Amino acid sequence: MSNQSAPIRNRFLLTALAAATLFSIGSPANAALFKNLPADQDAELSVGINVLYANSAYDLDDEQVRVLPGVFYDNNKYYARGAQVGAYIVNDGTNQLAAYAQLAGSEFDPDDANGALQGLDKRKSSAAAGLSYLRRTPVGGFRIQAATDVLDRSGGTTARLTYLARITKNKLTVYPSIGFEYNDDDYNEYYYGVSDEESADTGVDAYKSNSSLNPYVNVSANYDFNDRFAGFFNQSLSYLPNEQYDSPMVDSRTDATTTLGLLYKF
Repeated sequence: MSNQSAPIRNRFLLTALAAATLFSIGSPANAALFKNLPADQDAELSVGINVLYANSAYDLDDEQVRVLPGVFYDNNKYYARGAQVGAYIVNDGTNQLAAYAQLAGSEFDPDDANGALQGLDKRKSSAAAGLSYLRRTPVGGFRIQAATDVLDRSGGTTARLTYLARITKNKLTVYPSIGFEYNDDDYNEYYYGVSDEESADTGVDAYKSNSSLNPYVNVSANYDFNDRFAGFFNQSLSYLPNEQYDSPMVDSRTDATTTLGLLYKF
């Protein structure tokens, strides 16, 4: 199958998986297995602003700072968590299966790059859609996700396996997590590959990337100042394997993002 048909194949597979899941859950045999939680009529909506400080693995002049809106909401049927929105297919308090969409991918702006990298094409972030399953246990949560690029920037597919915990003390709640992220070759080729044409124009070595498995850690925290205002913090750190690190666009083994936010609760 050609590279051009890979994004179509990936989207078809995820769509087929979602349809099969919905059919399975909707069948009489499984109807008794899941007793979904009712919609929470008192679900709290939090809206705010986030400042993102990104220390990219790309070879850039300096770190990047962005200001983005933030929305948090969960009524047991639908949810919004920062850059991700979704709808629960199953949510019985222990099992959560959801279809979701979110911002995804990296950003590479040649204007911020060093040396000959300034002549490369721009790499843009995208939107991804997929499925997420979370299983809550007495020792924490285990989540698996799979999504594909629906804007065809990379046409790639990613997947994540994550362990999540929750620690609460008074007004502070901390959510540490650790896991692995799989990026297929289409994703890595767009964000880390250098084409022959780019190489000829800039002198940067051509590079073709394969799929990769990235370990990562993440820590999020919420602090309730009062009934209306809360502070939000997130620190993510991803380790680049050789498939990404060997790219001439990269000068670091780690990709880190720090987020600080202020939320207003309705």
